[in-house]
Parts: sequence; structure tokens; C-alpha cells
Amino acid sequence: MWLTRWNRDLLLNDSWYYSGQARQLAQGVWFRELFHDYPGAEHGPLTSLLMAPVSYGSHYQNWQRLVTTACGVLLVWVIAKCAHEMLGSQVAIVAAWLAALYPNLWMNDGLVMSESISTLLVALSIWAAWRSVHRPSRWADVALGASAGLAVLARSELVLFVPLLLGWTLWCRRTDATRLRPTLVAALLAVGVVVPWVAFNLARFERPVFLTTNDGTTLLGANCPETYSGSTIGGWTLGCVTSQPDYDPAEEPSVRSARQRSQAVAFVKGHLGDTPKVVAARLLRTFDLYSLDELVHQDVGEERPRWAVWVGIAMFWLLVPLAAFGGRLVARRDRWLLVVPVVSVLVTTVLFYGAHRIRSSAEPTVVVLAAMTVVHLIGMRRQREGLA
Repeated sequence: MWLTRWNRDLLLNDSWYYSGQARQLAQGVWFRELFHDYPGAEHGPLTSLLMAPVSYGSHYQNWQRLVTTACGVLLVWVIAKCAHEMLGSQVAIVAAWLAALYPNLWMNDGLVMSESISTLLVALSIWAAWRSVHRPSRWADVALGASAGLAVLARSELVLFVPLLLGWTLWCRRTDATRLRPTLVAALLAVGVVVPWVAFNLARFERPVFLTTNDGTTLLGANCPETYSGSTIGGWTLGCVTSQPDYDPAEEPSVRSARQRSQAVAFVKGHLGDTPKVVAARLLRTFDLYSLDELVHQDVGEERPRWAVWVGIAMFWLLVPLAAFGGRLVARRDRWLLVVPVVSVLVTTVLFYGAHRIRSSAEPTVVVLAAMTVVHLIGMRRQREGLA
């Protein structure tokens, strides 16, 4: 995908922010807004930080795309290694092939956005958590804390994923209180990775900002008349944000975010009766069961090929039932570990909106569990042929 986007201009989406901020970092400007002289924290810092070293020259966007492509390639390897240690070599081989072929993973490669990076860190966190419990070592605990903390800096909604993941390690160690120290070490390290960014934000904005100033925009764009009825129900739309009478792109970001949060909360309180159908629509969107044309339109607007988006939807429909069956074949403890990112995605969907970008954190789980089912079915077939 990187080569197909060579020298192509970025579309008007979040990639502008990531790319522009990486360019600023390369020039020594630390996290400022692109068009106004304010502190900038529209998104987490990690994606721009990773792209900053290559953000020089006249065609720097090509090399920024290479960074996310490299993360996507590494993700296939991490999924295979995780599957190998958890479920065996045969599952690892199938999982690697599925991860390499699955459009919902490789479509993110070459986008100047955070999905390839955050999904990689989610997969690393799962692998590290499994090793921390099953093959305890100091390095596993360090890897767990570091990858979990970095995941939050890549996508702020993954702050919901980290306590669930650490909670799983506590649950596995619940019968031996003396073994709780590794989880504490990982938790402290994860917090230590995130705290500098939080402290930096608290010191520079007018209103308190912890991870990003994007929460107000996200909430307001998902809670307005357009997203509570009609074809866009359960989704997110920029029109809900820009149509507000007091919308001002030159407003200080933390002040704007606080105002938008208040407006979103007020709208929800005034439409509590609509909440069940809106939440249902959000979940149906996440599972590709509602408003497919709009989901495809959003993905195309983020540079994903239309044909690949449709293939990704079809493969998701195929892989999810296989993954659901595969979950039954996995040991109980490991099953719950793989379910952690799915739970995180569902909670995020309920709180915000349904979209493929939000679902990206759960895609490695879908791939690994589907691979488990494929290997099981192949084994059953060979067994029947051997008995024939």
C-alpha cells in the first residue's frame, strides 16, 4: 500500500494533523496547533513522534507513510509470535497468513494515521501479558508496561484497554498474593510512560487536558440530531461540530473541548429516550451490520481503497463466526486475554460511536481465534481421512 500512495497528497482528514505535527517536531516545534499559535494535543503524541525523524525534505509524507507500513509489517510478525506461544505453530502459520491478507489490517499501512501503530502495540501488550503470566520474567513485565503505556499515547481511547489487561494478569495471579508484584511493576511503568505527556498538557493549556483535546469534538460529533436519527445514526459527523453557532476554529483548544463536552452531555441528557437505539446502531456499525455505505464512504475518505474496504467487510463476516468458535477451543485464561481488546472496543463504541477505526484494536483477536478454528477444522478433516 505504501508504493501505491507514493507522492499522493494527503486527504483532508486526521492525517493532516499527524503529518503536520511530525513536520513541526522535525523543525523543533513541540506540539503546537497547525494553523493557530496554541498548544496542540488534538491526538496522542506517539504517531507524530515516530514519524518526526523522517519528516524532512520536500516529499516527507512518503517516508511518514513508510513508518506506518513498517508497523503493519511488524504487526503480522507479532500476531504470529503471539499465536505460536499461546496456541502452537500451526495456528501461528495460519494467523500470519490471515493477518497478511486481511484488508482490515493492511489497509491501515501507509496511512499517515495511528491505526497501524496502535494495533501493533495492542498485539504486543497481549503477547507481553501472556508471557508475564505463563513465562514470568522481568523483561515480560517491562514489555507489558511499556507497550500498554505507549498504546495509550497512540490512541487515547486505549486508556480503557490498559486496566482491563492488567486486571487479567491480577485475575490469573489471584491465588498467590506474593506474585502480584509483576502486575504492579507493569502498572507503574505504564503510568510512568503516560505521565510526562499528561504533565506537559496540564502545564500548557487554559483548561485541564490529560491526553487529548479531541474528546470534546468526538463527543459532540457523535451526539447531535444527525447522529441520533436517519442514515447517520450511531456514527460521527463533522457537521455536528462545525454547525454550532459558537464554533470557532481559532478558539483555544482546551476551552473549545470543554465547551463541546458540555454541549454533548447536555444533548444526551435531553435525548435519553433515544439512547438505546443509538447505542444499538453504534454496535451494529462496529460489526458491519448497519449503514455499510456510510462506513465505506468514511474509509475511502481516509485513503482506503473502496474495493479493499468491501473485501474487508466480507472477510470480517467470515472471520467473526470462526473466531467465536475458536474462542471455545482456547484455554479459559487465554480466551479472556484475547477478549480484552474486544471488550475495550465495545465500551469505546458505546461511549462514542461505531467505526472501523475504533474496531481496529480488536482485529488481532479476530485473526488469532479464527486461525485456531481453521487449524481445528483441518485437523478434523485429516482425522476423518485417516479413518476412511
